[in-house]
Amino acid sequence: MDQRDNQSPQGETAQILVEFLEVAITSIVYLKGLYPSGAFERRRYLNLVVHRARHPQLRNYIHMSVSGLRSFIEKGLIERVAVVFFDMENVPLERFIFKLSVNKSYGSKVEDADLEFSLQSFLIKLSVSQPLTSALSQVDCRWEIVAYFQMLPQADMGSTAALWIPTDTKQWQQPPLISPIKSMSSEPLNVQLYLEHPSLSKMTNSKVQHL
Repeated sequence: MDQRDNQSPQGETAQILVEFLEVAITSIVYLKGLYPSGAFERRRYLNLVVHRARHPQLRNYIHMSVSGLRSFIEKGLIERVAVVFFDMENVPLERFIFKLSVNKSYGSKVEDADLEFSLQSFLIKLSVSQPLTSALSQVDCRWEIVAYFQMLPQADMGSTAALWIPTDTKQWQQPPLISPIKSMSSEPLNVQLYLEHPSLSKMTNSKVQHL
């Protein structure tokens, strides 16, 4: 990690977190196999081999999305960040949810070594989580990054506020099935990652409606 001596603990944590989210989200997209393996290249992050998108549009979408969250994370305004896979009717098929919590009152220097160890184990667990996920069709599936704000971004919150618009993805009518993947707690940052699927009853109803 780069030196961030001039940043507040919250600013340093926010920077660490957006770097981590960029790698983790790319790992999720790679894991789902929606793109050919050649669309990614191997890089090192935290002494781990991870994947980075080769295609400029894909790489920039992920980078700009998470980088645009930095100031909001620093202010404690982001509750969750999700990678949502949905069908052509905008019905979610699967959601990877990062639940975030940054201690805004933390005043000590961030211990990079502790955070690095926690984030390393997080990425290792994510890389072997494919058995928890569903197989998705490359043709009939799309995805997007969704941020859950404590309040809607306002124009006076900075230039990145205008980049975030309400999503038109439909919501499930029944509570989803939840599969925990990994959690970490290393002051001043807490992160939980879990997977959401539509409930079995919802899946059955959807099949009936299409007959």
